[in-house]
Amino acid sequence: MQADAVDDTLLISRQGRLGRLTVNRPKALNALDITLYRRIAAALAAWRDDPAVETVLIDSSSPRAFSAGGDLRALYALAREEGPDAAARVFRAGYRLVSVLAGYPKPVVSFMDGITMGGGVGLGAHVRHRIVTERSVVAMPEVAIGLTPDAGGSYLLSRAPGLYGLRLALTGGRMQGGQAVVAGFADRMLAASDLPDLAAALARRPPGEVVDLAPAAPRAVQEDMTAINALYDAPDVATLRERLARSDAPWAAEDREALARASPLSLLVTFRAWHAARRLPDLNSVLEQEYRLIGNLIRLPDFIEGVRAKIVDKDDAPRWQEGEGEAAAEACFMPRADTLDLPVFPEPV
Repeated sequence: MQADAVDDTLLISRQGRLGRLTVNRPKALNALDITLYRRIAAALAAWRDDPAVETVLIDSSSPRAFSAGGDLRALYALAREEGPDAAARVFRAGYRLVSVLAGYPKPVVSFMDGITMGGGVGLGAHVRHRIVTERSVVAMPEVAIGLTPDAGGSYLLSRAPGLYGLRLALTGGRMQGGQAVVAGFADRMLAASDLPDLAAALARRPPGEVVDLAPAAPRAVQEDMTAINALYDAPDVATLRERLARSDAPWAAEDREALARASPLSLLVTFRAWHAARRLPDLNSVLEQEYRLIGNLIRLPDFIEGVRAKIVDKDDAPRWQEGEGEAAAEACFMPRADTLDLPVFPEPV
C-alpha cells in the first residue's frame, strides 16, 4: 500500500487501483468539519485525472460510526462567536462536496458501516456503490436540532417508497441496514466482516465485478407501508398530528413522541421541503433548496437551542420558540444572496 498525504482526521492511501479515503475522528463519531470537506474534495480532484486510480473507496477507521454528521459543537461555537454566515460557509462546503461525489466520473464506493447520519449520509449515500452492514444506523435527525434534512438527505427522502421518506424526515427515524436499502439510501447490505475482503477486491478489480447490487427488502417495512401512506398523506402537520393521535398502531405512538420532541418550526419547514423536493428535477436543485433553508434556519433561535440541548448541555430539554407558524416556515424558503453555484467540480469546496 502506497500512502499519500496523511492527516490525523483523514487517512488518504492507495491500494492497487483503489484510492481510499478513511475518515478518522473516532472519538467524535467521525463528525465532519470544513477541513475534512476540503481535504476529501482535494483528494478527489487529484485522483480525477490520475489513471492509476480507477475506483475510490470512502470508509471509516471506526466500527462504531461511518460519520454521525456535521460537527455540531463546532458549528454551534462558530455561529455564536462569528455569526450565522460563518456557519453557513461550512454547510456550503459540505453540500458542494455532495455534488462532487454524486457527479464524480470514476466509481465511488462507500462503506456506511455503523452510525451514518446527517452529513454522513451526504458523504456516503450519493455515490455509485453504497454499502451498509448489520451495524449500520442511518438517519436524518435534523428536526431535533431546529434544522431540516440536508446534505442531499431530503432528495433521498423524497424519492423513498410511498410516504416512508416523509415519515423519516419528520420523526428523524433510524433505519437499520436493510431498511436503508429499501428507502434508497444504500444499494447492498453486507456483513461487516466482509468489508476488508471487499476492499481488497476493489484494489484489483472494478466495483461492478465485486459488488452485488441486488437489494433486499425487510418484510416489516413492506408490511407497514400501506398504513404509513394512509396516515402521512395529510395536507399539513396539524392534520398529521391528529391522525397519529387517533391511530392505535405502536409505531404511531412512537411517531407522536418524536414529533413532540422536534422543533415545531422545523416540522413545518420539513413538511413543505419534502413535498417541494419531490417536484424538483435533480439532486443539485434539491441541494440549492436545502442551502436556502439551512441558511435561513441557522439565523433563528431554535438551531442554537437545539444544539445546546442535544450536544452541548445534553439536557435533552430544548426550549423551542413558540408561535412560529406557517408564515415563518414560508419565510425560510425565501431566496438568499449566496448560492451554491452547482455543479462545482473541479472547483474546491
